[in-house]
Amino acid sequence: MKNRFYQLFAAALVAILLGTGVVLTQRPADAAETPAADPMQFARGAQTWANTCARCHNMRDPKELRDDQWRVAIAHMRVRAGLTGQEARDVLLFLQGSN
Repeated sequence: MKNRFYQLFAAALVAILLGTGVVLTQRPADAAETPAADPMQFARGAQTWANTCARCHNMRDPKELRDDQWRVAIAHMRVRAGLTGQEARDVLLFLQGSN
C-alpha cells in the first residue's frame, strides 16, 4: 500500500513539474542557442541559497550531492520555497559550480 502511494505521488509530482515548466534542464555548453553567461548568476545563486534554504533547514554542503541530484532537489524546493524560475536556475548554477 505504501509503495503504491509513493508511485502515485512520484507520478503526480512529475506531471506537475512538467506541466508548470519547473523541471530544469541543462544545455550543452557549446550549444549555439546558449545565451551568454551572466557573471552575477553565481553570486545571486549563493545569496538566494543562503537566504532561502536556511529559513527552513540547515544548509547542505554543495559537495554533498552530485550535479544531477541537485537538479532534482532544486526542482522540488522551487515549489516548496516559492522560488522563481530564475532564482532556481541561479541556485542550481551556484550549487553545481561549487560541487
